[in-house]
Parts: sequence; C-alpha cells; structure tokens
Amino acid sequence: MKSSFNIALKLLFLFYIMFKTLLTALILLSSFAVSAQNQFIFKGKLIDNTSKAPLESATIYLTREKDSAVIEYTISNKKGEFELKVTPQNTACTLKIAFLKLETFTKRFETIKADFDFETIALAPKDAQIEEVVINVEAPPIRIKKDTLEFNAASFKLRPDANVESLLKQLPGVEIDAEGKITVNGKEVNQILVNGKPFFDKDGKVALQNLPSTMINKVQVTDTKTKKEEKTGVAAASNNASINLTIDEKKNKGFFGKAMGGYGTDERYESSGIINYFKNKTKLSVLASANNINSVGFSMDEVFDNMGGGRNGAKLWVNNDGSYWYNGQNFGSSTGITESNLVGINYSDEYFKKMDFSSSFFHSGTNNKNSNKTNRTTLLPTGTFITNSASNTETDTKYNNVDFIADIKIDSTFSIVFEPKMSQNNRKNYSDSKSASLENGILLNDFDSKNYVETTNTVFQNTTTITKAFRKKGRNISLEIDNENNSNDDNGQTNSRTNFYQSSLPSDIRDQISTSKTKYDNYAASFEYMEPITDSLSIKLGTTLDYKWNKNTNATFDYDPITNAYTSTNDLLTMAYQSKTNEFSTYAGVSMNKNKYNFNIELGTTSITNTNNSEYLGTATRLDKSFMLPKANVYGSYKFNKSESLWVNYYLNYNVPSATQLLPIQNLSNPLNTITGNADLNINKTHSVYFSYRNYDFATRSGYGMWSGINYNESEVTSISVFDENRKRNTTYVNVSGTHNAWLGIYWNKSIKKEKINYRYELRLNNNLTYDKGFVNGQMFTSSSYAITPTARFTFDWTDKITISPSYNFNKQFINYTNYTIDKTNFYTHKVNLQLTTFWPKKWTFGNDFGYNYNSNLGAGFKKDFYLWNTSLAYSFYNDKFLAKVKVYDLLNQNQSNRRTVTENAITDEENFVLKRYVMFSLTYKIQMFDSKDKKESRRFMMM
Repeated sequence: MKSSFNIALKLLFLFYIMFKTLLTALILLSSFAVSAQNQFIFKGKLIDNTSKAPLESATIYLTREKDSAVIEYTISNKKGEFELKVTPQNTACTLKIAFLKLETFTKRFETIKADFDFETIALAPKDAQIEEVVINVEAPPIRIKKDTLEFNAASFKLRPDANVESLLKQLPGVEIDAEGKITVNGKEVNQILVNGKPFFDKDGKVALQNLPSTMINKVQVTDTKTKKEEKTGVAAASNNASINLTIDEKKNKGFFGKAMGGYGTDERYESSGIINYFKNKTKLSVLASANNINSVGFSMDEVFDNMGGGRNGAKLWVNNDGSYWYNGQNFGSSTGITESNLVGINYSDEYFKKMDFSSSFFHSGTNNKNSNKTNRTTLLPTGTFITNSASNTETDTKYNNVDFIADIKIDSTFSIVFEPKMSQNNRKNYSDSKSASLENGILLNDFDSKNYVETTNTVFQNTTTITKAFRKKGRNISLEIDNENNSNDDNGQTNSRTNFYQSSLPSDIRDQISTSKTKYDNYAASFEYMEPITDSLSIKLGTTLDYKWNKNTNATFDYDPITNAYTSTNDLLTMAYQSKTNEFSTYAGVSMNKNKYNFNIELGTTSITNTNNSEYLGTATRLDKSFMLPKANVYGSYKFNKSESLWVNYYLNYNVPSATQLLPIQNLSNPLNTITGNADLNINKTHSVYFSYRNYDFATRSGYGMWSGINYNESEVTSISVFDENRKRNTTYVNVSGTHNAWLGIYWNKSIKKEKINYRYELRLNNNLTYDKGFVNGQMFTSSSYAITPTARFTFDWTDKITISPSYNFNKQFINYTNYTIDKTNFYTHKVNLQLTTFWPKKWTFGNDFGYNYNSNLGAGFKKDFYLWNTSLAYSFYNDKFLAKVKVYDLLNQNQSNRRTVTENAITDEENFVLKRYVMFSLTYKIQMFDSKDKKESRRFMMM
C-alpha cells in the first residue's frame, strides 16, 4: 500500500508540473486566442471547366501580399467543396486555388473583414504550349498527385537555424515520436532520400539532423517501392512510406557543414564534424565523430543532442533495451557506457546521363563496458527456481562498411541496377560472470567463468535488378539476382567451473581454447514476366530459385599441464556440420490497378530439399528432408478518396529448421544446458495477415486509423526441456501448432495551426496478444500474454518563442500460464515525459527534458522508478556562426536501467550499468557557403 501511495504521489506531482506548464502556455496565448475567435469563412465549390466534374484535393491557400507568407490553407473534398477559416486581415491578401494541369485561380482582397462565398469556380486546362515554358510561379503549400503527397517547404515558417527534422514536424499528417520513428498519415516511413538518393543511408536520419531546412524545396511522400517495382511501375507491395527531399536549386551549389567539440565532468567528451559539397548532380559529404557518452556523435536533436529525457533511448533503430543500431554498430544507452569513433563518406553523381551512382563508406570503433545483474525465475510444473547472476563485460569493436548503388539506364526501356555491400566486423569480448541457482533457499548449482572471444565477420551482399519494358504498355520482364556470402571466425578462451550440489555429478571444470569457423552462402534468382490484358488488368508468371549453404566447424582444446599448452583435443566439444537447402518456386498471378484500388494475387508451388551432414565423435550422420508446399501471396489497397485508404496482405511463409535443431547430436558447449537435435522435425509454416485503415483530412488537419495483424503458426519448432535435480537442463525440439502473435493499434491526431502557432494532439492505443506452447519436464505448458499500451502526447509550438511537449505512456501486461505452479502474473509501467524549449530572448535556447519511469513489479534489489532530467542552455553569436552550449545530463543523478522481461517459461529482472550525471560545455561552428546567380552575393555565410 505504501509503495502504491508513493507512486501515486509521484505521478500526481508530474501531472501537476505538466498542468502548470500548459497553464502558462495558455496564458501566453490568451491574446492570440481572443483574436482567433473572430474568424471568417471562405467557401465554394470547384469543378473542371471541361468535364464539369468536381475537383478533389485542390489546394486553396491565402497568402499575405507584402511577404508572400501563407496565412491559411485547406484541401477540397471529394465533392469539390472547400471551407477556409481565416482571421481578420488589415493588409492586402490573395486567395489562390491550384490543381495539377489546370490554371490557378486567384482573387485579391484589400482586407478581410467578412465571410465570402465563391459559389462555383471552374478551373480551365493550362495551355499545352505555356506548360512547356519554365515559369517561376509560387507553389501551393501542399499538393496531392496520383501517388505522391508533396509539401512546399517555403510555405512552412521555421526558425532560421532549423534542420530538416524540424521542418517535418510542421507538416500536416507527419508525426515523429520520442524514439524518432516517422509516420505520415499513420504510415511508417522506412526510407528517406535526398534528390532521390540515399544520404549516407536510406534510413535518412543523418539528413534529418544535419541538413538545414532552408535548403529544402519540396518534401515528397510516396509508397516505398523496391527497385523492381520502381522500374516496372507496379503498385508497392509494402505498407511503408518513403520521403524524398528535393534541394532548392539556389542551394544546390556550394559547401555547408558544422564542427563541434565538447568536454565535461568525469572526463566526458564529444566531438563531431560534417562537411557537405553539393554541385547539381554531384554530392560529397564527410562526417567524423568521437565521444564517450553513448552517442553516434553528430547531433541527433538540435536542442538536447543525444540526451533522451526519461526515455533511456535514442533515435536510430531503437531496441527494446533502449540501445540502438546505426550502420552495423550498437550504441547502447542502457547497456553500459560506450566510447566510440566514426568516420563516414557519402558520394553520389550521375555519369553519362545514363548512370546514377551513390556510395558510402563507414569506419567505426567502439569500446563498451558494462556491469549486469540478473534475477531469473524459471517456471516448472512442480515449482520454480531462481538464478541470480552478475557479470562484467568489455567489448571492443572495429567495423568497416562500403556500399553503393549504380543505376544504369541502357535506354528508356532497359535498366540494370547494382546494389553491392561489403563489411567487416572485428569484435573482442572479455567477460567475467558468476551465477547461482536456488530452490526454496537450497543451493542447486553455481557457475563461475572468465571468457575471451575474438570474432571476425566478413560479409558481401549484392542485389542486381534487371528490367526490360516492351512496346506494348505494361508488358515487361524482370530478373532479380541476390547473393550473400558470409564468413565468421571465432577464437576464444574459457576458464569456468560449474558445481552441482544435489547429486554426485562431478563439477564441470573447463580450461580450454576453441575455434569456430562458419561459412554461409545464399544465392537467389527471381524471374517474372508480366503481360497486360487490359489497361488495368495484367497477368504474370514467375519462378524463383534459392540456394543456401551453411558450414560450421568447431574445435576445442583442453589445457595439458604436461605440455603446459592447449594441446589436448576435447572430442565432446569438437564437431563439424553443414546444411544445404534448395528451394524452387513457380507461380502465376493476377494484378489489377485502378484509380480507386489495386490488388495482386500470386499462387503457386514451392519445392524444398534440405540436406544436413555432421561429423561428431568419429560418426558421420546424414539427414535429408524434402517438402512440396503451396505458395500464396495476396495484397491490395482501396482508396475511398485522396486521403482515406485500406490495405490488406496475406502471406504464407516457410522456414526450414536449422542443422543444430535437426541433427541428433549433442551440443555440450553450455555446462548448464545440453542440446540435442530432433531428426523428425517438420518445417516451420506461418500464415501472416496484415490490415490497415488510414484517413487524414487536410481540411481539418486531423487523422485517425488502425492497423492489425496476426502471425499464425500452423507448425512451429519449440523446445522440450528436462531439468534434473541440480536444475541442469537437457533440451531438444518438437513441432507444435496453434501458436500465434496478434496485434491491434488505433491512433488519432490533430493539429491546429494559426500562423506561427501550432498545436498537435496525438492519442494511440496498442494491443498485443501472444500465445506460446512448450514442454518442461514432460508436461506441455501454454502461456498467453496480453499487453495494452495507451499513449497520449500534446505539443504546443510557437515557432520563435517556445515549444512545450508533454507525453504519457502506460503499459499493462497480463500473462496466464497452464501446467505451472503459478497460473498468472501481471505488471505495469508508467512513462511520463515533458519537453520544454524556449527560444527567447533572441539568440538564446533553453531546453529541459524531464521524465519519470516506473515499473510496478521488479523484484527485490531492483529500484522500481527514477527521474531523468536533462537540460541545456545555448547562445549563438558572431553572426550566428557559433553556438556555445552548456548541457547537464541526468541533472538529478538518478538514471538507471532496470527492466522486467516475461517469456513463456521465465520471469527475468535485469539491471545494467548506465551513464549518469555529467556537465559539458561545447562549441559548435556552423557554416553555409552557396553559389548565387547574383554576382554581388556570389558567396555568403549564414547559420544552419
């Protein structure tokens, strides 16, 4: 009761802070709100002058004559009707109505002091000859084309130093969450390009954080397509969005970049630099960084840098533990402290007007030190036992990566695209760990080890896409060739002792070195022919060949006191195995593409042959498997109107069990878990269904939608575990059916924009249901887990003055078990966050990022809650070329990384070493140097 009372008080305190902050914002806005009450309505109906059809998604916008600023805008509905609410204006304004390929309607107003009914407006087609002449005309703030949503960047007013991410946050329908995930009208963005090409990586986060918004001309949003889909013109199979940033021609010639260095308490430091050279089609960028604060290095946020207030996370491919991946490297804010360095180069160009080329190179090095404490409760039919463990680890990693894309256009109908990628990763890991297992306070076993492992991984991957279109529109062929060649060498040394206390089983003592070599090759080719039946209906025939080969050899040598060297072969831990899988698929399909809807159906057969071989203890084992299976892939979408759509997908997926799961040989590498394969395993078979509905009304700037899906396993490999009296485990595998994972999400968002002031509201509700089966000590168990996660977020943004963004996330999990001594458990978490940033007085930026985390059901010895408060104060000077900043990470010195994980057979509480309070001063130099057609201003410097 006392704990519940304390958490209630803390939450009330957080909500009180939020309430006072919002109240302050409302007081600041009171004068604005009064004026906003006096609004006038411009309304009318738009039709095509030729066909008399209503014009849906025409852009209606009002601009101020003296500075061309967009005051307000809206979009016509499917009946061609529009209603524009505008505040009183005492200066001259112009109303404009724009629609693709039609003449723009304009009407000038000396003042706006009353409603106006335009009744019916007919837009005439543009003169074809005039369309061929390049005219510098004002673009509407938003334009909806057939498959592209386009924003005019100049229509959205930002601070002079704002980056591209700040621009995206101002766009209607675009949401960026606390982890940096971007959605447009509810659709997740998985690709960001600059002038149609990757900027270091298709992830695009480098572009968002380092390109100034003033460089951007258009922000174009489309469905994400594969190269094959791009070239053949078919509808996208995925349900993701792609953003393309087009550079303003005036800013596409010159240099821009920034350099930053900082040093703080506890010898914390960070430094970074990025320089970019753009000249028409040629783009060259170089970045570098070094730090010891768990950062990639270049700023991930223009106010808080890489500090995540109360979220324990960052903004690139965030993992469940709060760490994140960038370009093959892990930067963990909740798994120790990482010291890192990074150098990257990105280059793109166009050769011979027939070849687009883009490439990037990265070198990075990291050193991660971590201390971990874990309490794990393992569930058994007759009881539970607890394993307490602790470890100290240090990991050194060096990573090199180079990749490029070459798009060769042989002619207007024939193209070849090469996408090779090469990487090498060297990893050295030192660990010192201890554990002990107890049941009812009685010691069962304990374990103590010191290990060193050095791993070198080399990978070459390539995708080649060849497409050829024929004279008949819609007739084409495509060939995709993929390969992955992966080699992995491990060299390790182990010193361990495992003691067993409940039987006469001797202690397992190991002083040995081991080598492991793994080689994996995968080659795949897919050919498809498409033939149009009508303008919208096509049939296709395709075939796919997929070859996988995997070989692994393990050799272990025990220490020999006679030779004083590791010369004694350990036969029980020395083995070799390999597997080969050939998959051949043929299919026939039908594709329909209409203005309102599109769907695709592919049906066929898949033949799979699998061969596994092993050498162990002088015995050779061979196992052959073959399968003949149906193939099915169905997807489609329906557009109710320009902003409302429905998308569905069904996919039948197969996965052959691994050689270690199939081959009936023992794996004794873990002294507490002996694993033996099962030759009778069947193939994994999964039915996947996905569904989404999205609707965004640009007239009211509000959107809502839902997404749902289920992965149903007709056949899944799961483990059978038998624990002896020491709780040493023997594991093998078996197939089960009926397991599944299902989810349902609902969201609603709305923005209200009044010139420089913008409100954003967002509500989300996520639901997840997982059902698992397994076997422990001869009995089948089931576990059912349901999680519900409501999230609320509000943002108030006064462009030149203040940004306030409170958010609240609640997660509740219910887990039910059968055939365990416990039948259910549940826990919940609270996450409350408040970001407050002021840009007043001029040249000063003051940011506060305050969060509170609470986990209800962590075990004894784990603190359940903590506050994390990050703050920064920055001042720009010397014509805004320099930025001096003082920032404090974890002001209250409470940061921690405690979490609970619940699986089908265990409950685990874990704590990791984390970065704690430091104070840092940094200085940033920002520069832009662009060529201009005006000779008097051929070169000029301005703040990014």
